[in-house]
Amino acid sequence: MSVRASLFFAALCLAAMLLLGLAVPAMQPLDEWISRGLSLRSDTSSSLLIAVMQGISWLGGGVARWAIVVLLCALLWRGLGRTTALRLFAAALTANLASTFLKNLYDRPRPALVPHLDHVSSWSYPSGHAASVAAVAIALTLLFPPRWRRGAAAGAALAILLTDLSRVTLGVHWASDVVGGTLLGAAAALAIAGPRRSGGKQGSVRTAVDSR
Repeated sequence: MSVRASLFFAALCLAAMLLLGLAVPAMQPLDEWISRGLSLRSDTSSSLLIAVMQGISWLGGGVARWAIVVLLCALLWRGLGRTTALRLFAAALTANLASTFLKNLYDRPRPALVPHLDHVSSWSYPSGHAASVAAVAIALTLLFPPRWRRGAAAGAALAILLTDLSRVTLGVHWASDVVGGTLLGAAAALAIAGPRRSGGKQGSVRTAVDSR
């Protein structure tokens, strides 16, 4: 993807996220309807399903998220070069910092329809979990060699969908929160990992250089 195209689509995603944040009051009835249909309850819902959703959510936040990012960066550094690894880390860090800043800017309260099934300590929009997972998953897809991108795209879509679903079913985010977070993560990935740059190394190129 060219630099111009990447930055154009990144700007579109960012603009959509910002506009959605302004529109969330009008979307509150829809958000409440979705949450009532999807939210799990400790007294009536399957304990196994709750545990699965909590596990998925755990992987997308906090220490677990950064451990996964560091591991992926190490693998990319070894296989595709330093620049590729640093671009993945930069996309993840940008999405995380931007979501924290925007949460304080929009200061949207968390859902209170059912008791939360996961710990929360910040405002609701945009979802930091959704932003981080989208940034990492989409960045990986963009950074992988072309022959791996179809599988990477499928994996990215699944990771994003499950993370977003977990945050809503656990009662800690509105649907619009996770949509906004996904758009923010996509913007970070497209802006940082999307543009083609000559500094990156592909695994085959690196192998050829190292063998000389």
